[in-house]
Amino acid sequence: VQLQAFGGGLVQAGGSLRLSCAASGRTFSIYTAGWFRQAPGKERESVAAITWSSGRTYYADSVKGRFTISRDNAKNSVYLQMNSLKPEDTAVYYCATSRTYGLAFNDYEYDYWGQGTQVTVSS
Repeated sequence: VQLQAFGGGLVQAGGSLRLSCAASGRTFSIYTAGWFRQAPGKERESVAAITWSSGRTYYADSVKGRFTISRDNAKNSVYLQMNSLKPEDTAVYYCATSRTYGLAFNDYEYDYWGQGTQVTVSS
């Protein structure tokens, strides 16, 4: 599976961004798609995840109520709508897919990763 993420940028606090991730290749093997982020000097953390077939979702506590993950199976794409952005959301965001059964949200459960897209939130 190949993943291409885009949609990052610079936004003021309180603003919104929508990240997109397009999957190609053996997309039938995808069970869960997720978004992760890594800020400078910090470990990579899970942001949100969604199961490919049923659409069941997971959110990190830090983004609940502000971020929404969705997918479009016909387009083999997953999205992350980010609202009410805060400076602490600044990070490189990565999309990834997992073949593991169940709603995966740990990075070691993910098999394929896209290139990161930078999100910068100014105060």
